[in-house]
Amino acid sequence: MIRIIKADGKAEYDFIRELDARSADVNKEITEIVSFVIENVRSRGDEAVREFTLKFDGKVPDSFEVSRDEINDALTELNETSPELVTAMLNAMENISDFHNRQKEQSFIDTRADGCIVGQRVRGLDRVGLYVPNGSAPLFSTVLMNAVPAKIAGVRELIMLTPPGKDGKPSKEILCAAAIAGVDRVFTVGGAQAVAAMAYGTETIPACDKIVGPGNIFVATAKKLLYGQVDIDMIAGPSEILVIADEKADPKFLAADLLSQAEHDKLASAILITTSADIAEKTSQEIERQMALLERRDIMRASIDNHGAMIVADDLAQAIKLANILAPEHLELAVEDPLKYIGLIDNAGSVFLGAYSSEPLGDYYAGPNHVLPTGGTAKFFSPLSVNAFTKRSQFIYYTEDALREAKDDIITLARREGLTAHANAIAVRFENE
Repeated sequence: MIRIIKADGKAEYDFIRELDARSADVNKEITEIVSFVIENVRSRGDEAVREFTLKFDGKVPDSFEVSRDEINDALTELNETSPELVTAMLNAMENISDFHNRQKEQSFIDTRADGCIVGQRVRGLDRVGLYVPNGSAPLFSTVLMNAVPAKIAGVRELIMLTPPGKDGKPSKEILCAAAIAGVDRVFTVGGAQAVAAMAYGTETIPACDKIVGPGNIFVATAKKLLYGQVDIDMIAGPSEILVIADEKADPKFLAADLLSQAEHDKLASAILITTSADIAEKTSQEIERQMALLERRDIMRASIDNHGAMIVADDLAQAIKLANILAPEHLELAVEDPLKYIGLIDNAGSVFLGAYSSEPLGDYYAGPNHVLPTGGTAKFFSPLSVNAFTKRSQFIYYTEDALREAKDDIITLARREGLTAHANAIAVRFENE
């Protein structure tokens, strides 16, 4: 059973510390394994990728790269056998595109009255690698959420790596999403070896400037270790949902939304903060009822029992304070007039407002990105966006007269820092005056 905690200034903070411990760094053994994989892929390329693919996946595909015909065939086949799935993907992509198109950042140039020019140039990254898991369920929604903003940003080439299934081939649903979203090249490689290949490049897989996409602990560790060699989106931890509910919320809805995240992972956390002890008790009962009917109940049970909680707060002000401390990946405001409180939520990856803005709406369809900061990092990290796939450079043009006017200030600043060569680089231009 999920625990129910009465907020008393201590019990709720003890629980928060438990969650922090859950998000501790990966253990040394995993880091050593991943480091070994990375070093081998860096030094031996495709040969090492084949070895690790055989070891971890049991079968090596005839060719790592998936042909364009196979990608297009997957779209054609699903459009014939499951047209409703293809239609749903296209509708979701339309919403995702509309939202992310509004994030586009413009280059700018500022011409001043004295003839000086300063500005910023924004353009897409050259090549981005997208990792898409293919475990117990093919996460084709990940393709849309990562590929669409990358394309809008102007990324020149977007490649995708995804593990082989039991038949040694990639998921047809994942290939279909890749075709729809405009992924340029697809490779059937998974695990830490896939991340290393995207970071360093092999004979077959090109090196990337940035790696995005979720994965298991080995994939996440590889991304963490390779950050600096390449850019990454974020180091994602277990999934999280926090629901704030008042006394008028529907326990059936609350339970369903909590379970929607608990099914991700045994380490996932599902938390309810409510102003009503009665709502907490009824939601707990609903969790047990609904869980018994769902397929991934074993995963949900471990998540709910070990990392879930219901906190009974004195009022919504206390609930919001705790939410900002937890800084959850997903935050639902299941309260009357939720828009009244949106300005008070400072730390959350994505906020869902009202009884009919259930968290899966954001996972699949509404448009805002589902790649979100976890483990309390929403205090300083943001959701994946178009800006994550761009780079910026600045430019400066000064006339001789403008530099002459500024030279004394620059020389003063440089000399005070002890950087006399900096000062000289300005002064030398006017030494004959």
